[in-house]
Amino acid sequence: MPAPAKRGPSFNDKAKTVTGSLLLLALFLALWEWGPGWLGMPEFILPRFSRVVQEAGVMWSNSNLLGHFGITALEVVVGFLLGSLLGLAVGVALGLSPRAEAMLSPYILALQIAPKVAFAPLFVMWLGYTIYPKIIVAILIVFFPVMINVLSAIRTVDPDMVNLVRTLNASRWQIFHLVEFRSAMPALFSGLRIASTLAVIGVTVGELVGGNQGLGFLLVDGEGQGNTAAVFVAICALTVTGIVTYGAVVWAERRVLHYLPKATTTTK
Repeated sequence: MPAPAKRGPSFNDKAKTVTGSLLLLALFLALWEWGPGWLGMPEFILPRFSRVVQEAGVMWSNSNLLGHFGITALEVVVGFLLGSLLGLAVGVALGLSPRAEAMLSPYILALQIAPKVAFAPLFVMWLGYTIYPKIIVAILIVFFPVMINVLSAIRTVDPDMVNLVRTLNASRWQIFHLVEFRSAMPALFSGLRIASTLAVIGVTVGELVGGNQGLGFLLVDGEGQGNTAAVFVAICALTVTGIVTYGAVVWAERRVLHYLPKATTTTK
C-alpha cells in the first residue's frame, strides 16, 4: 500500500508562524523605543526607535535617502548577479575537470583568503569614485560560496544516473543538462542564499572605503556628524536591501525547485 502523501503546513500553521514573528518584531521595537530610557542611555549612543524614524523622514527630504538606497540596491543586484554567474561557470568547469581544479584551486583559495577590504582602496584608485569598485568587491565576495557549492554538487552526482543516461545514447551536453546540472541546482541555490547576504556586505565595504553616494556613504556621513540616528537609518536600509535580495532568491528557489519533496514536521 503506497505511503500517504505528505502535506505542507496548513493555513492555521502559517498564520501562527506569521503572528509569532510579528509579535517578536513588536517586542523588539518596543524594547528599542523604551529600553534606552529605562537604562539611562544617552541619545548619541542608542537613539530611540521613534527618533530613528524621525531622522529617516529628514534624510528622505533633505539627503536624498531614496536615491542613495537605489544606488546601493543597483550595486548589490549587479554584483550579486555577476558574481553568481562567474561562480556558477567556474564551479561547473572545475567540477567537470579535476585537472583544472588541481591547477587553479590554490589561486582561487588565495583569492578567497585575501581580505576583500584590502582590495577596495585599490579598486577606488583604479576606477575612481564610481559604482564599479563596489560592484567588483561584491563580485569577489559572492563568487566563492556559489563556486564551491556548485563544484561540490557536480562532483557528488550519482554515477549510476550518469551511466543510465549514457546507455540511452545521450550526448555529453545532455548528460550535463539532464543529470549533472539538475543535481547541482539545490546546492546552487544554497550558495545563492549565502551570496545574497554577502553581496550587501561587499557593496557596503566598497562604499565605506571610497564612496560619494549610496547607503555606505550616508553611514560614514552620519558618523562624521556624530548623528547616531542617521547611522541607524543607513544600517536599517542596508538590512532591508539584504532581506529583499535574500527573499528574491528564496522565491526563485521555490519556483525552480518546486518538484523537490519538502520536509514536514508534526508535533503531538
